[in-house]
Amino acid sequence: RRLSDQSIPHDVKRQRFNSHRSETTIVNQAVPLPVEHRYSFPGSNQSPLFHAHSIPDLTGCVPPLRYTLFPDPIETPLPVAKDKLSQQVLELFQACQQQTCDLNRKELCRTELQREIQQIFPQSRLFLVGSSLNGFGTRSSDGDLCLVVKEEPVSNLKHTVNQKTEARHILSLVQKLFSTKLCNYIERPQLIRAKVPIVKFRDKVRQFDLNVNNVVGIRNTFLLRTYAYIENRVRPLVLVVKKWASFHELNDASRGTLSSYTLVLMVLHYLQTLPEPILPSLQKNYPESFDPTMQLHLVHQAPCTIPPYLSKNGSSLGDLLIGFFKYYATEFDWSHQMISIREAKAIPRPDGIEWRNKFICVE
Repeated sequence: RRLSDQSIPHDVKRQRFNSHRSETTIVNQAVPLPVEHRYSFPGSNQSPLFHAHSIPDLTGCVPPLRYTLFPDPIETPLPVAKDKLSQQVLELFQACQQQTCDLNRKELCRTELQREIQQIFPQSRLFLVGSSLNGFGTRSSDGDLCLVVKEEPVSNLKHTVNQKTEARHILSLVQKLFSTKLCNYIERPQLIRAKVPIVKFRDKVRQFDLNVNNVVGIRNTFLLRTYAYIENRVRPLVLVVKKWASFHELNDASRGTLSSYTLVLMVLHYLQTLPEPILPSLQKNYPESFDPTMQLHLVHQAPCTIPPYLSKNGSSLGDLLIGFFKYYATEFDWSHQMISIREAKAIPRPDGIEWRNKFICVE
């Protein structure tokens, strides 16, 4: 499908980064840099126009989605509404789901930020991750970015303390770059020294969070995307649960409630544990496709070989939504059980001290 200039919103056409070139410290690393076509905002004289023949790479460091076998959200058939509640679920989903224009705006930001960050870390890669790409995004979803400065085998990772110190140092350089060279486009960049350090910032449209070397998040993005599209009831149900939680102020991890990621896993777990499951364990059924040691530039290829899941469960969206609340209100044993997507069942809750004060445990 071609994108013409007319399909790009006017406000996006007007957005540009500050083209001023300042001297920047270059940090050496040893990550192989795949060949990539670079894109900028339309009209920029620093890179090719975003026009009918230059569609951006929507997955960052992997081939564009049009070259994969991921279903196009527009073409994916939605389930038939069998009752009034199911119809309401579908209507809310269609009104709230992330649109192509939302994803394009995030991608325009990612490609230009990667180009600028590579002035400091020449072989780094910037990935769009999280709900923006996993199939569970809404029109109001923030953008999540992962900067991979170096990709290490899981067995060779440094101690957590050293990783956090290194991440903070890298993010401090990124934050300085955003505050100076990109100050005409990036608003209020802040270094958040949390358990997982991030730089928070805004472009002209939305909020972004940028982390460093959290490669697990990249792998999980494609794992969740596979779950999102192998059964057509998954995405509507997840988005409605997220909207319900947000309406009742239960969807803000910074305030001690549930993160969007946890809510997604809760829905997936429920669909896995029905008497007639609607979802399988992808890690169990396709271990080679979700190998945690797989190189990042291959991660996007794994879901391409996984066929749709044909469940014998014919429950409507309305019945599944009611069943979701019933399961967690009356059946799931919060005191003794933990949610496990990998095992596709509830497993015994760990006895470790780090779990004792947690009301909800998810693996």
